[in-house]
Amino acid sequence: MKMKMLSVGAAALAALVCATTTASGTATPTGDSPAAGSARSARAEVPAGVTAGVAVFDRRTGTFTEQLNSAGQFRSASVVKLLIALDLLWNRTPDALPAADRARVDAMLRGSDDAAASTFWANNGGGAIVDRMVTRLGLTDTARPPATHPGYWGYTALSARDTVTIYRYILDTAPAAVRDYLMGDLRGSTRCATDGYDQHFGIPGAFERPWAVKQGWSGFSSGGCGTAAAAATQSPATSGEPTGAAERGTSEEPGASGQPSTTAAADVDLARPALHTTGVVGTGDRTIVAVLTLHPAGTAYGRAYTDVGRLTRSLNVPGATRPSGTWVGTWGSGVRVRSGTTTTSGALTTLPAGAEVLVGCQRRGQQVSVPPYTNDWWAYLPQYGGYMTNIYLSVPQNQVPGVPEC
Repeated sequence: MKMKMLSVGAAALAALVCATTTASGTATPTGDSPAAGSARSARAEVPAGVTAGVAVFDRRTGTFTEQLNSAGQFRSASVVKLLIALDLLWNRTPDALPAADRARVDAMLRGSDDAAASTFWANNGGGAIVDRMVTRLGLTDTARPPATHPGYWGYTALSARDTVTIYRYILDTAPAAVRDYLMGDLRGSTRCATDGYDQHFGIPGAFERPWAVKQGWSGFSSGGCGTAAAAATQSPATSGEPTGAAERGTSEEPGASGQPSTTAAADVDLARPALHTTGVVGTGDRTIVAVLTLHPAGTAYGRAYTDVGRLTRSLNVPGATRPSGTWVGTWGSGVRVRSGTTTTSGALTTLPAGAEVLVGCQRRGQQVSVPPYTNDWWAYLPQYGGYMTNIYLSVPQNQVPGVPEC
């Protein structure tokens, strides 16, 4: 019998167990919340230490259901890839793209490929891409990277409300061929990004399909789905982030007028780890969700992953279906999600260290030993479509209380 409190400590264990929540189709009433089943008032729950910008827009009613610091500027990380793709497709159809560029767009939007984004950034004017799209879409809080970092596309300034404007353009104004192409890529978002990060946090974890997402992350060392080394191999030339003395791009990039732009993200926080989830949720792409976040220095990816998930789950998102199950914390690193309940079953992915997971049911399987613990129960994770040994779940029992058997 395992005694998980030995591994996490009694106080920490109590906090983890208290943090575990059950997901359902409606919010659980608390405090002054309306009764379950009715529409919730806007109530974004931001975890302690997190700075957030939130905007949730219901396209059916044409209204915002959530706005919190929605005009606040954050460094975009990979969310700017939406603007890079739109600029590339301005006044032309996807079919007009060379095959190599089309492949790059697919990789950039589905797997958040950084090398593809850097190629377009270098070939199409760098910061001028942002200047053009600000004018074309009427963005109010978006600006090219600061003059000190002109080659770092990830340092573009962006707000939650401008992110909503970008999605509204794609869905409601862009030519149908462009809309269908870009949304098809966003619907095909892969769990593992090309840099080894698990990018299905926030929207993909909080809601059932249909959804389509473009995520962003910056300032972390490892994010599951691969090794830390995979993420560390991203150089400034491919990641849009400064990590040393490698090539950064040109020192001066012309704006739309042919002169250096005077609008730049000079005051945006470039230091704290950033994690963003953006996209659309529900039948007919009903609701646009933009959650931009900054986390305390040194925050582990799994911690930020969990905090963004909790924040996103707290939002009033019309048309969203929330998966059933129980959210449980995990411990350990390199924990694998497998196709079956044995250590020889195929590994589907690895979890970001310490990330919270949704447990749908549990069943007995191979006994696993991680001295001094042993456990033969395995948890089914519906968001991953596979199993993990219960030994790495942050509960003191071998079984998760209240979770049914599979």
